Amino acid sequence: MFRTALRNVLAHKARLLMTVLAVMLGVAFVSGTLVFTNTISDAFQNSSAKGFDQVDVAVTPKSQKDTGNTINKTPELTKAQLDTAAEVPGAANAIGVVTGFTAIADKDGKLIGGGFQSQGGNYWGDKDPRYPLTSGTAPHGKDQVAIDAETAKRAGYKVGDTIRISVDGPVLTPKITGIFTTDDGNVAAGGSLALYDTATAQTLFGKPGTFDEIDVKAASGTSQAALKSALDKALPAKLVETETGKKLADDQAEQIASSMSGLKQGLLVFAGIALFVGTFIIANTFTMLVAQRTKELALLRAVGASRRQVTRSVLIEAFVVGVVAGVTGLVAGIGIGAGLRSLMNSFGATVPDGPLVISPGTIVAALLVGVVITMLAAWLPGRRAAKIPPVAAMSSVHAKATTKSLVLRNTLGALFSGAGVATVLAATAMDGSDGQAPMGFGAVLLIIGVFILTPLLSRPLIAATAPVLRIFGISGKLARQNSVRNPRRTAATASALMIGLTLITGMTVVAGSLQKSIDKMASAAISADYIVSMANGNELSPDVDKKLNSTAGVKSTSPLRNSPARIDGTTEFLTGVNGSAIGELTDLKVDSGSFKVGGDQVVVDDDTAKSYGWKAGSDFTVHYEDGKAQRLTVAGVYEGNELIEGIMLDNKVLTPHLTDPGDMQILVKTADGASGSTKDKLEKALGANPAIKVQSKQDLSDDIAKIFTLMLNMLYGLLAMAVIVAVLGVINTLAMSVFERSQEIGMLRAIGLDRKAIKRMVRLESLVISLFGGVLGIGLGVFFGWAAGELLGAKMATYELVLPWTRMAIFLLLAATVGILAALWPARRAAKMNMLAAIKSE
Repeated sequence: MFRTALRNVLAHKARLLMTVLAVMLGVAFVSGTLVFTNTISDAFQNSSAKGFDQVDVAVTPKSQKDTGNTINKTPELTKAQLDTAAEVPGAANAIGVVTGFTAIADKDGKLIGGGFQSQGGNYWGDKDPRYPLTSGTAPHGKDQVAIDAETAKRAGYKVGDTIRISVDGPVLTPKITGIFTTDDGNVAAGGSLALYDTATAQTLFGKPGTFDEIDVKAASGTSQAALKSALDKALPAKLVETETGKKLADDQAEQIASSMSGLKQGLLVFAGIALFVGTFIIANTFTMLVAQRTKELALLRAVGASRRQVTRSVLIEAFVVGVVAGVTGLVAGIGIGAGLRSLMNSFGATVPDGPLVISPGTIVAALLVGVVITMLAAWLPGRRAAKIPPVAAMSSVHAKATTKSLVLRNTLGALFSGAGVATVLAATAMDGSDGQAPMGFGAVLLIIGVFILTPLLSRPLIAATAPVLRIFGISGKLARQNSVRNPRRTAATASALMIGLTLITGMTVVAGSLQKSIDKMASAAISADYIVSMANGNELSPDVDKKLNSTAGVKSTSPLRNSPARIDGTTEFLTGVNGSAIGELTDLKVDSGSFKVGGDQVVVDDDTAKSYGWKAGSDFTVHYEDGKAQRLTVAGVYEGNELIEGIMLDNKVLTPHLTDPGDMQILVKTADGASGSTKDKLEKALGANPAIKVQSKQDLSDDIAKIFTLMLNMLYGLLAMAVIVAVLGVINTLAMSVFERSQEIGMLRAIGLDRKAIKRMVRLESLVISLFGGVLGIGLGVFFGWAAGELLGAKMATYELVLPWTRMAIFLLLAATVGILAALWPARRAAKMNMLAAIKSE
């Protein structure tokens, strides 16, 4: 039986090639994902470990918990603590570290790197061991700066150039005195790093005379643990905490691995989808192969082979196919992993240098996935073949499914589909986060149910194409009849395409609806012409608001100034606004009271009011950041949203209680409204600052749209794998169908059907099957998109379902294209058959 199985594999090379390709693509995706994420994680971990080479023990301020109505600020490290750390027995030296945000502009005035990866810091003395200089000297004074070598290379800067930078608003133009190398992870990821002398850094980042961290280097012969122990004794335990460099490096490595796990899981989900789709093809292939060998298997049974031996022979074939697919998929996956890394670098997402990581786990996973998936998919056809009585098999009595099996299948499909729909509908009535798991479970049940029912659904849906197919004469009629001749095979072929289009359509519906709701939210909540903010989300300097108010054409502005406060023992964030202008700059719906902000009058969003039991006219006591208390009155309750929410009070009341005022955003109303010239005027007034974004409501929506578009394009690219596998499935099914119908095709040729008509018949059959899968996929996708929208709508008042008719038409066209392309080779093969040889075939 083993020799027989191997002979069958070798005898059906062309037929099994498509199955190998389908499994190989899924395996390649899995192994490529593992290689890519392991390589990136290893590179960042090695880079991070190098960053701690100069740190044996790090001293950081200990965060203080809020107690009662007091807000405890995190203490700052002082010069005295730095001196104490440097003099501890076993310490070679100590460096005071200062960090903050610094945006660097390129020679065209554009921000270099991502806003969140644009960092600044201090260069310690004339020779900082953390940052070896490749050229120039250390910076001294407010007019000098050093930048990292990667940023200098990207922007074309060299020592002696004047550079435009920004810390919290105003543009600075220091001279580059030095260029250094660094293992900083932000720089490795495509960010930038600017260093000033310590005094300048402390001034620029609002930390005069203090430090964010103290890095202590151990003297020769002193262990990190011993140095940590000595520092713990010398420094106040209530104010600072210490950690060894090794522990910091290990924690950083763990964080990197954790952050990469999300990416790995996401990619593996799509690999799983491709494998799931591939499973249908494998099962389809082995079902047809077994059906073609029914008489052969029956003869084996007649001469003494047991059912187990027959099943085992099919599984041996599947094992061989799985091993071949696993090995080739692993090799292809290594190439995919290397390609993804190069692709990231070409997109500007810089990755630290490091070797390609191919772990033993990746090799084992690739082989296991290839073999297990193939054998599982082949088991049912093998078992079904073994159960056929030899006499019945030889007389082909088994060819058609019994009524009992069809009733059982349809009943099971109806139960799964009904349970899936009911679960999804029940999930739409739940809270957003609570409904996610039930909705996912319901979606899986519904997809399984529809897959089981697909043979039943194929007849009426394919019958609906009859009027169109009549246009193509006898070829169209034969194509329709062939499509429903074997409903199970048609269902398995169409299902592969259905799953891919279900996911693509569902995500497109959700993304389009979210974009529409965000557009509505921006226009409904904000009536200002522009929103000004920092590129990295940090606070703006109060000077920015002053500059905007002094700009010609600006009618009114309102900074949104955030500050923590204590209310009834709970920390809440207050939003300071320009009380006299905020009503003109926003268009928020007021549920009760009036939108009046000034003095002790505040307005509160509906969620906050509900949590405290407030209504218009309610009083409450707030304890500000500086510890002082004040009694405030709720003038009105408004409908909050993701853009504007919280407790609003006048900046004239809030600012005196703040030690370091800063604005998260500034709303701006202009005389001429939003226009290109007005925006240019505002940007020019702010010194063409690379760190500051001036956005209209449309710009804000467009920014969010870019994120959705990028995500959708990535998802389309990942799901393309499932579509490719589905194409292979259609080719496989048609090729085997043509082989099975060789005698029939020969007879059709003999009675006058020419080669063109034969080609047209096969192509139309493929088109009908693909469109059937496309219609089912788009229908399910719209349902799932609507259901997901119901969950989102519970959290987003402006959510509105938007059906992307144009894109859905494109998806249907894609399904039709898949059908036409998949039929090219099988149709050509059918047309080239020798009619006499075909008639003689069995």
